Amino acid sequence: MERQEAIIKLSEIKGEDLRILANLYDVTVFKEGGGKNKGWVGQVIEKHLGLPINSIQAPNAGSWELKMISLKYLKNGKLTFKETMAVTMIKPENIINTDFEKSHLLAKLRRMIVAARIWESKQEKRSIIHCVKAIDLDNLGVYNQVKEDYNLVKDTIRTKGFSALTGKMGVYIQPRTKGPGHGSKSRAFYARKSFLKLIFPEIHYNR
Repeated sequence: MERQEAIIKLSEIKGEDLRILANLYDVTVFKEGGGKNKGWVGQVIEKHLGLPINSIQAPNAGSWELKMISLKYLKNGKLTFKETMAVTMIKPENIINTDFEKSHLLAKLRRMIVAARIWESKQEKRSIIHCVKAIDLDNLGVYNQVKEDYNLVKDTIRTKGFSALTGKMGVYIQPRTKGPGHGSKSRAFYARKSFLKLIFPEIHYNR
């Protein structure tokens, strides 16, 4: 599926409830025993587009990447970003030996579709698709800053070790732990809310 075709198809469900679509596409939201399927939103979107469920590091639609982010309402009624956006896992040896221009990070960011849904509660009784945007990382200033963020991670791993990575690093892209539990040793590149604001300028930026 071409990216523009996917954007059109996703735009058709703007304003619809993902919980209803989850039932339609037979996607489990809450597992037996009460645990939540954390990837249910993305799985609903992928099934709507006819894409295979995909967690590999290459762009999950071949030539473009699909991501979901969550928004939430503040007490003043404004929408803000609920959290940052995971982009791709950090594999130390791969990062050290790969220039930014050939990195998984750039492959993910340079042709991306980001769909935003509204998170209302942990019970996930309803979740509305708010909007869909495309990103190409074609702004030179943004591109260069993301490259600097990548190279900071690369240099830190090389000189100080993988464990020296911290979420305080990076202007647009930060390295953070990813995985179950606070003791997780896995790291991933995350797009900060400041980066998401570039894609969704109409959304309130709550620091």
